[in-house]
Amino acid sequence: MQSENLPGLTPDTALFLDFDGTLVALATQPELVEVPLGLTSTLAALHRQLNGALALVSGRRLLDLDEFLAPLLLPAAGEHGAQRRTSDGLLISAPLVDMRQALQAAEGLVARHPGLRLERKNLALSLHYRHAPELEGLCLEVMREALQGSDDIELMQGKCVIDLKPAGFSKGTAIASFMTEAPFSGRIPLFAGDDVTDEAGFEQVLRMGGQTIKVGPGPTVAEYRCASVDQLAAWLQSASGVSPDAGGLSSRPGHPA
Repeated sequence: MQSENLPGLTPDTALFLDFDGTLVALATQPELVEVPLGLTSTLAALHRQLNGALALVSGRRLLDLDEFLAPLLLPAAGEHGAQRRTSDGLLISAPLVDMRQALQAAEGLVARHPGLRLERKNLALSLHYRHAPELEGLCLEVMREALQGSDDIELMQGKCVIDLKPAGFSKGTAIASFMTEAPFSGRIPLFAGDDVTDEAGFEQVLRMGGQTIKVGPGPTVAEYRCASVDQLAAWLQSASGVSPDAGGLSSRPGHPA
């Protein structure tokens, strides 16, 4: 689907954006994603245009998002909704859960299989197998076994990654919470994402009468589809009115978390 066929932004839009695979292309390692030229300028312009009703909704830590987009600081939900920073800077976190058994299992897998990568976050864990896709089944089996009896921890599978996070929190719950607060409340939500982990966000936005955009291939409940990160960037840039060659962060690798 071409970017010109995507829904338009209005003064009443509350815009929610995933990060990896949506605003930036996926990379071989999480810290190696490249921030496209002009992305920060586009997001800053949209944030002003929507009177602050723009938030990132990501599986990343909030610190990661801030480093990639510095000096821009946006309202954001990180770790699949387990942490959230409101528009006035208030940090809201899910209750701590005991990840020790899951962490031990994940560390054991990484020690035996160098192609795996473990990413420890504030409240969550991510086990990446992009460099060892043949280990997907083993990783799922081991991590599910490690979670037996742990009702307060939820396993989610994304693109070559297994995420463990506090149960009951998702991108959908994060969006729902933002929509109860200024400057998001009373607006029409629009959420763009690319992964299975974004489906909870799509479902929540559709329940609220909003609009949803799936970036890339794959089954989805989203109403609209955008073929690539580049096409979504063109749509956002067009909506923002920022020139494609405007200043901002140049294309460069992101900082390690």
